[in-house]
Amino acid sequence: MSIRTILVDDEKLAIQGLELRLQPFDDIEIVAICSNGREAIRKIKTLKPDLVFLDIQMPGFDGFSVVQGVMDIDPPLFVFVTAYSEHAIKAFEAQAIDYLMKPVEPERLADTMDRVRGRLSDKRTSEELDRLRTVINEVAPNAADNLGSLDDDVASTRFEKLINIKDRGQIFRVDVESIERIDAAGDYMCIYTADNSLILRETMKDLEKRLDPRTFQRVHRSTIVNLDQVRQVKPHTNGECFLVLESGAQVKVSRSYRDVVARFVY
Repeated sequence: MSIRTILVDDEKLAIQGLELRLQPFDDIEIVAICSNGREAIRKIKTLKPDLVFLDIQMPGFDGFSVVQGVMDIDPPLFVFVTAYSEHAIKAFEAQAIDYLMKPVEPERLADTMDRVRGRLSDKRTSEELDRLRTVINEVAPNAADNLGSLDDDVASTRFEKLINIKDRGQIFRVDVESIERIDAAGDYMCIYTADNSLILRETMKDLEKRLDPRTFQRVHRSTIVNLDQVRQVKPHTNGECFLVLESGAQVKVSRSYRDVVARFVY
C-alpha cells in the first residue's frame, strides 16, 4: 500500500532535494507539494495524506502552526525537516514522528521511513479491526464477542521484534527480547542488554509504542524494564522497591509505578 505524502517547504531547492532522496522508496506517493503553511493546511485537509514532510521556518505560518491548524481532523504523521537543531525538542512535543536535519542524509531518511511504516501499520491494523467489528455487529451481533482473541493476535504481531540502532558510526540490530532496561537521557534513550549499552535517538513516548506493554513497562518516569528479565523484587523505603534483573542490575520502582509492575511480578 502506498504512503500518500505531502512535501512542505518554501525553498524550491530543498523540495527538489527531498524528492530526489525519496525516489528509492517505492511506497512513497507524493500527492502534493506546498510552498507555505497556509497552502499546506488546505492540502492536508483536502487530500488527507498519510505523511507530511514539513519545514519548520517558513514565512507566515511556520511548521508548528501547520500542525496546530489540522488538529480538527485525524492528522497525518509529521516529519519535520529543518536546518536548525534547536527546534528538536519542540518538534517532538508537537508529536512529530521524527526530526531531520538539512541536508537530509539517506541513511537517516531510511530509518525515518522504517518508523513511518511501523506507525502506519499499527494505525491501519487498528482501523481494520474497528471496521470488522462494525460489520460483525450489524450482520452477526453474537459473533462480536469472539474478537477478543483477535485483539491478542494483533497485539502480538504489531510490536517490533528487532530494533535498528545507529550508534558510534555503526548500525546494531538488537533483538527486543534481549533488552533488559531502557533509560531516558534527554532526547536519547540508553538501551541496555546483558552485554552492551547503546544510544538511540528517540523519545520515550515513541519507543513505548514500539514495544509490547505486556513485556515492557515503565517503572520510573525515565525507566522502562523488560519484565521477563526480572528475577527478584526487593522492598525499599517509602513504598518503593528494587527490581533485580537477570544481569544483576537493580532498578528502582517509584511509588507511582509500583501498582503497574505488581500486576506482572508479584
